[in-house]
Amino acid sequence: MGQNRPTGELADIAAKVAGGERLSHADGVRLMESNDIHTLGAMANQVRERLHGRNAYYNVNRHINYSNYCVLRCKFCAFYRPYDKSGGGDGYELSLEEITSRATEAYEHGATEVHIVGGLHPTLPFSFYTDMCRAIRAACPKLHIKAFTAIEIIHFTRISKPRVTISEVLCALRDAGLGSLPGGGAEIFDDRVHDEVFTNKVGEAEWFDVHRAAHELGIFTNATMLYGHVETQAERIGHLIKLRDHQDESMASRKAKFNCIVPLSFIPAGSALDHLPGPNGLEDLKTLAISRLMLDNFPHVKAFWIMQSAKLAQVSLNWGVDDIDGTVVYYDITKREGGGTTHQELGVDALKRLIREADCVPVERDTLYQPV
Repeated sequence: MGQNRPTGELADIAAKVAGGERLSHADGVRLMESNDIHTLGAMANQVRERLHGRNAYYNVNRHINYSNYCVLRCKFCAFYRPYDKSGGGDGYELSLEEITSRATEAYEHGATEVHIVGGLHPTLPFSFYTDMCRAIRAACPKLHIKAFTAIEIIHFTRISKPRVTISEVLCALRDAGLGSLPGGGAEIFDDRVHDEVFTNKVGEAEWFDVHRAAHELGIFTNATMLYGHVETQAERIGHLIKLRDHQDESMASRKAKFNCIVPLSFIPAGSALDHLPGPNGLEDLKTLAISRLMLDNFPHVKAFWIMQSAKLAQVSLNWGVDDIDGTVVYYDITKREGGGTTHQELGVDALKRLIREADCVPVERDTLYQPV
């Protein structure tokens, strides 16, 4: 028996993980500070296999970014453009017909999900977004609509006349066809980081207000963390623990919960923080693994291959990750994988190959993680 006991600087944490014991903030910081990437990966993989065996999930989806016009000026964002009603520059807004056409094309090619987010457009009315959901639902009855970050939901409460509550916005969108929320806009839950890089965007209180209301209404959501910019390792762990605490509450008393955590690797190019190096591959791998270890009440950890790269997402399947997202096709927020273009796509065969090469079993899922 004694020969199987973990050794080294992380031995006590490894014993906690093996026993299914919850890790503390101090444990998380020690994991962040450790260079023992192999022990970290082994621990995260132990949890991953306990939950999912060797299954690795993917879905057939299509991302639609309906507009890059945004009233915010977040320093980490290379996506937004100031509104120009003359139509000059490289700002854009898609019409309802264009959005519905893209969703229909995806649906006809086997997509089970459309993922829709955009900037906070200064002039579009709330009816635009409910009409969007209705049009997609009418054209594609079985397509799951995963749409709108908490930041967008708050924006919708403010542009409605008269103003409405978060729950009223969510109910109106659900009645129009919305299925779930993608979880973006969380960034890092810390006042110092908020004030430094996204001071005009709503903070953690409002973000959690939206997800709390969604869970109370039975709407499942995801959660994100944008890491590798100005946050400290301790602030990163604090973010994860706040998500964990919220999940405890949702699981205890609400109709829905978070489906997965999606750690997003900061890509500096084109942003106001492009002087920063951004996280390297080891930091990506470490953050994904630690997310699995800290979030013991989250069913799934996703490596969004657009952000971490397809190859690192593949490696992460043995470092705690069980989901590498989907086909994506078009993505305009970051362009690491598209050679500077919005066309960023992995076909189903490529996704399956990545998964099998990692010694995992590919499982196509729908948005709520039911096998297709």
